[in-house]
Amino acid sequence: MSAVPVGIVTGASRGLGLALARALVERDWRLVVDARGATALERAVSGLEGVIAIAGDVADPEHRRVLVGAAGDRIDLLVNNAGVLGPSPQPTLASYPLAELARVYDVNVFAPFALIQEALPRLAPGAAILDVTSDAAGEAYEGWGGYGSSKAALEQLTAILAVEQRQLRVYSVDPGDMRTQTYQQAFPGEDISDLPLPEASVPGLLALIEGSLPSGRYRARELVAVQT
Repeated sequence: MSAVPVGIVTGASRGLGLALARALVERDWRLVVDARGATALERAVSGLEGVIAIAGDVADPEHRRVLVGAAGDRIDLLVNNAGVLGPSPQPTLASYPLAELARVYDVNVFAPFALIQEALPRLAPGAAILDVTSDAAGEAYEGWGGYGSSKAALEQLTAILAVEQRQLRVYSVDPGDMRTQTYQQAFPGEDISDLPLPEASVPGLLALIEGSLPSGRYRARELVAVQT
């Protein structure tokens, strides 16, 4: 890594993205972060040193170019955390609006992959790409057809990229169930207060970022022992 490591973290105004950004700042990373809501993003990262916050939609090609440009000529980390659940309550596939499904794929599959393509020329040898996924990518949950299949597609793209870009560390990482706004949207009206906060998954992500594990798919909480 460079003397001051540089990373991009998408979806950093709340939840896992914000928790990871805070942890990386504590480790003296310089970060470029984004989220769709400008006010929420600015409020979230206020006081975090070395953080450039750029509001925008990761599905927008110009926004992706701005993110990569702000990171500079050498990038040590790209975390594709931004995503959308889709309609809530979630419909079955038989009644899933195709326009909504296209939006889910645009944000959860095409946007992170396009951001990787944009960043590749600047990714340093040994740099890490973390694509945040879900157990819904591999399990057939009723009502999760849009989100789950989008994450499955992202995982396969990530796995093939790892084979093609052997100079990089390319990971799919499942953070596990967390007490987040997205999880609440998936289960409207349910009490999710018993779920762990996103901070519980951060040590596993740091184990991938700071370690030397081979490219592959990992569950964040199973990696906590590696970090500690």
